[in-house]
Amino acid sequence: MIKVELSRLDNDLKMEAVNDMGNKVVMDGSPADGGHDEGFRPMQMLLAAMGGCSAVDVVSILRKQRIELKDLKITVTGEREKGAVPSLYTEVHAHFKLFGNIDLDKAKRAVELSVGKYCSVAKTLEKNAKVTFSVEVITD
Repeated sequence: MIKVELSRLDNDLKMEAVNDMGNKVVMDGSPADGGHDEGFRPMQMLLAAMGGCSAVDVVSILRKQRIELKDLKITVTGEREKGAVPSLYTEVHAHFKLFGNIDLDKAKRAVELSVGKYCSVAKTLEKNAKVTFSVEVITD
């Protein structure tokens, strides 16, 4: 069982989430909602989770292929339902920048395997949203 404990840090919406290993993440709401923008908003956390989940997969896949990845940057964007409560994601896009002497087709295949098959967060999001990705390789 996965466990995360949340504690309120102020008299408004600022919260701290702590996992079983003691790692912490701060969340807050927008000023319009009564927060102070002093942490990730919960729906931003979901996009960050997808990026992190996919990063683990891509690094692992490339390591198994003995491909040296010098760096990885992922930008995840999302569009939410307008005027709906709850306002779910309808579109999520992840742009992967892989740095190193990496064949573009192999990079695309690693990302495709992650987003389309292995990443639990992407698979959860795709139940309501169209999940897409793009890949860019930056060589030395």
